[in-house]
Amino acid sequence: MRATGIVRRVDDLGRIVIPKEIRRTLKIREGAPLEVFTDREGSVILRKYSPVGEMGNDAAACAEALHKTMGCLTLVCDRDTVVAAAGSGRRGYMEKPVSAAVDQWMAKRSTVQADTRTAAVPAPLIQGEEAQGYTAQTAVPVISAGETVGIVILASREANARMGEAELKCAQAAAAFLGRQAEV
Repeated sequence: MRATGIVRRVDDLGRIVIPKEIRRTLKIREGAPLEVFTDREGSVILRKYSPVGEMGNDAAACAEALHKTMGCLTLVCDRDTVVAAAGSGRRGYMEKPVSAAVDQWMAKRSTVQADTRTAAVPAPLIQGEEAQGYTAQTAVPVISAGETVGIVILASREANARMGEAELKCAQAAAAFLGRQAEV
């Protein structure tokens, strides 16, 4: 653990305020769920809760099924990181933070289809990555209990790859399944 030098008092309802700088650095949004842990030394630990991250096996199975069906790179992400990946180069994506473009898609609840023949240009998927290698992408947000909790992404680097209705329907089905699983 790192000391921040910030001290906060507990109010009469048992609440504390997490400083804005820490919330911004850790991407803790208003209304974000946090898990509370304690240890034997008396420390209280807060950790961001990820319903999609908690579904590790379901997310991985979903990504693998999409990859086998559609033949392209498949990512399942929570609001911050890639939690499951299947396809070529999958290990390079696991547990990496999502790009600003993907974060924006989730914030706006945008369904995205982009390829080299459309006005929508493929975007980077993880931080520090360039989009130049992608030729086509489909992304559908995972909605659970009215909140965006993640996103399902299909992407290709193959020349002349296209993302059509079939890719969109598969990504929508996977996102709907994961959204329902997150509610349980």
